[in-house]
Amino acid sequence: MPTAPRDPHRPVAHLRPPGNWINDPNGLVFHDGHYHVSYQYNPHGADHANMHWGHFRSPDLLSWEPLPIALSPTPGGVDADGCFSGNAVSDGDRMVAFYSAHRQERPQHQPVTCATSHDGGRTFRPRGELLVPEPPEGCTMFRDPYVWRHGDGWRMLVGAAFADGRGAALLYHSPDLETWTYQGPFDAREPEPVGSTGLHTGEGWECPQYLPAAHGPGALILSAWNDDDSPRCVAALLGAENGDVFEAGPPVLVDHGPDCYAPALLRAPGDRWLLWGWSGEARDEAWAVADGWAGLLTLPREISVDGGGSLRQQPASELLTLRGERTVHAAGRTHTDPVGLGNVGRSFDLTARLEPTSNAGLRLLTTPDGSEYLDIRIDADAGELVVDRDHASLDPRARGGSYRMPCPLDGPLDLRVIVDHSIAEVFLTTTGQVLTLRFYPTGEGPWRLEARGGPDAHFGYEVDAWRLHPLVIKESASGAAPSDPLP
Repeated sequence: MPTAPRDPHRPVAHLRPPGNWINDPNGLVFHDGHYHVSYQYNPHGADHANMHWGHFRSPDLLSWEPLPIALSPTPGGVDADGCFSGNAVSDGDRMVAFYSAHRQERPQHQPVTCATSHDGGRTFRPRGELLVPEPPEGCTMFRDPYVWRHGDGWRMLVGAAFADGRGAALLYHSPDLETWTYQGPFDAREPEPVGSTGLHTGEGWECPQYLPAAHGPGALILSAWNDDDSPRCVAALLGAENGDVFEAGPPVLVDHGPDCYAPALLRAPGDRWLLWGWSGEARDEAWAVADGWAGLLTLPREISVDGGGSLRQQPASELLTLRGERTVHAAGRTHTDPVGLGNVGRSFDLTARLEPTSNAGLRLLTTPDGSEYLDIRIDADAGELVVDRDHASLDPRARGGSYRMPCPLDGPLDLRVIVDHSIAEVFLTTTGQVLTLRFYPTGEGPWRLEARGGPDAHFGYEVDAWRLHPLVIKESASGAAPSDPLP
């Protein structure tokens, strides 16, 4: 039987199952020598419904084994209409997954329950009862537990919205992961602008995550939720604990792009922290449903707060192993004429050093005639790096838009850009910022890189690009991987 052509937009170096819908990363934990990554998963289609937890594990972030579905709704149970988002902890020989128990009759009130595995995540036994059955008085939204070890006991954050307009991360204590006592808001505030983006911290906080302070500020990461489905963002509050309260300054963006939401943390060996986010589709829903899949997880990122109190992210160091043949090695200067730098595949890893020249930058051309392209350029007047997808797809069902992140202009800008079929993750290495967006090229010919100078000054550049090898997805040792076929 002839093999069906591969979907040109399906990534190869980003984690997702063969088909169907996924969203939030869940249950991230290092246990028994493996990184465990679960995710919101619909095993029956490419739309948001029937929420289970899909599950992968890996010894090295490069080769992944699909495990059986970790969590499934229990008919008639506390989670009958969905096992929604949460996290997991490693406690001796067991993994405990904490999650939001969804019932249709209480859509914004998702009380906390859990399930336990004693076999390395191959099977989980649901508790069957609620751990935190009722939200505090005045809550209008309550969901997404995040649990971590604290001294001799444990702490839990739950995302919330209050009737008085504040978003919040609510704090609970437990001595044993069984009995939980409410301590009050860890942090709570009214919607607050995030930089100059026009975005804010939302009416409620979903998927709160906590990066404790090591030798300086810590970070409370929140996904800004609005009941009206207006644009959402991921923000971080940087500060320190004062007893049971987190005292922090103004919010900063965790990702400057439109297509990263609900990120989750994993504490890795060596006290390294990793973060995965959910990158949803930026195309018509009917297109994704017809292709049989929607959503993917971002690359794992190393995340920290530096000594100056700035949040920094970079691709996990293991991902350098995915680099294959170097296809571009170029350096030079240009004025107004674009300079061809060479061809790249549909998945590549690029580093660049760019002079901060206004309206200059790099262009990824994805059709032979150059009518379809993704731009990365410098706006020196605004002091921003711009990633523009307005011309990145000739298919009108794909979304456009240009997105920005602040950049210093007192020296060269160092970038790392990883493109994987339909996702671009742009890391401004100089500052540790990142911008994620999805795009859907239609061109079938070779993709090409250009350096494009500004009209008022010469533009200097150094660019290297490597082919990106795919992740290795192994067969499940249990033979019980998610039950959807490769398209």
